[in-house]
Amino acid sequence: MFENLQSISVFPPTLIEIITNILISLVCSFVVSLIYRFTYRGPGYTESFVHSLIYLSIITAFVIMVIGNNLARAFGLVGALSIIRFRTAIKDTVDIVYIFFSLAIGMAAGVGYHKLAIAGTILIGFVLIAFSKFNYRYFFTNQYMLSFSYLNDKPLTESLSRILLKYCKSYETLNIKSNADGSIDYNIYLRVHKRFDSKLIMDELQKIEGIQKINLYFDRYNY
Repeated sequence: MFENLQSISVFPPTLIEIITNILISLVCSFVVSLIYRFTYRGPGYTESFVHSLIYLSIITAFVIMVIGNNLARAFGLVGALSIIRFRTAIKDTVDIVYIFFSLAIGMAAGVGYHKLAIAGTILIGFVLIAFSKFNYRYFFTNQYMLSFSYLNDKPLTESLSRILLKYCKSYETLNIKSNADGSIDYNIYLRVHKRFDSKLIMDELQKIEGIQKINLYFDRYNY
């Protein structure tokens, strides 16, 4: 079986093909890096990651040309790369998308599918830009923890529900605590529509007589 793998015919690329494949991967990955710069809104933006997208695509194209259609080389490369351990933490899930994007471009350019690499860069890049600019986030919610104290003889349920239903997709009362001074502490979990500013909820609650010590905590682990 292993002898058959070695006997598979290999068609080494010419110098022109090597240069063309690397240039295609360079141009396409450079466009991807520009798209990343244009669309990224997170706090962890670094120039080194942007440059890495270009390097990754070029090196992938080179590796694909080294492998060619030789299965023995492919298995050998997998064994060699398994020794390398990547410990760099990905801060944003969007970064993983761009890493795979660069890898795919390098693979397409490395096997000579130049039209596929160029068309994929244009079409997928358009999708990434469109989704970053389109208010797709309006269909989702931000999660908050709302806490406040209420000191008043009037019932709070109706006025509180009216405000929360106005700005929230849903809410859940987690805790109600009665204090010695007659006040009541509320802890409520909110799912606020992203098209609304959370400050609007606080402004509305401050208008209710008896509500004090309003705190709104953003749940950073839910998006």
